[in-house]
Amino acid sequence: MTDDIAAGTPASDTSPPADGYVGDPAVRAEWDNRYADREQLWSGRPNGALVAEVAAAGLTPGRVLDVGCGEGADAVWLAREGWDVTALEVSGVALERATGHARDAGVDIHWVHATLTEAALPAGSFDLVSAQYPALQRTPDASAERALLSAVAVGGVLLLVHHAGMESQQVNDSGFDPADYVWPSMVVALLDDDWVVEVDEQRPRVAPDGGAGAHHTDDVVLRARRLR
Repeated sequence: MTDDIAAGTPASDTSPPADGYVGDPAVRAEWDNRYADREQLWSGRPNGALVAEVAAAGLTPGRVLDVGCGEGADAVWLAREGWDVTALEVSGVALERATGHARDAGVDIHWVHATLTEAALPAGSFDLVSAQYPALQRTPDASAERALLSAVAVGGVLLLVHHAGMESQQVNDSGFDPADYVWPSMVVALLDDDWVVEVDEQRPRVAPDGGAGAHHTDDVVLRARRLR
């Protein structure tokens, strides 16, 4: 789960992104702490739903936005497949790791150190917006949901994947409250005649071994295409 156009010229994969973070410092600190607790938080392999849906939709590589790129596995995979990747993440710790993985893989990625709603991404400029298990904060004006939709180019695809059942969980001792976060159903509710839903279903998760979140067994997968 998770999130340098906003900060100026994008950094290449050969050096860590400049610390031009745009967003709530508390959100950055929370995720920096989570990543700092482990040498590697995620599996290091691309998310199965992303790989499957790119193939199923027959997507031709173009410009892609990876929302909440974490340690960079999806971004690196997409770049190797020929995509022009912009990867957005709130955690500077995660971006340091992602940058190193991109360098080791020999691929170029544009890094954005920001929250999605503060990133000032160019509207309608991405052929694919991929948000794999994102931790997007819910707001009364649905700013995160609208930012996802706004980023998609005409003819492009939004792919939003989340853990099934989390939306209906109760508040737990760790402080997790599903009412604080954006879920696929909230994005679906905003789609109008400019969009067609190609996939909206729950399915068994194709999960890489290891890494946080490996205990989740099912995904909710939303794939929607912007018509105009």
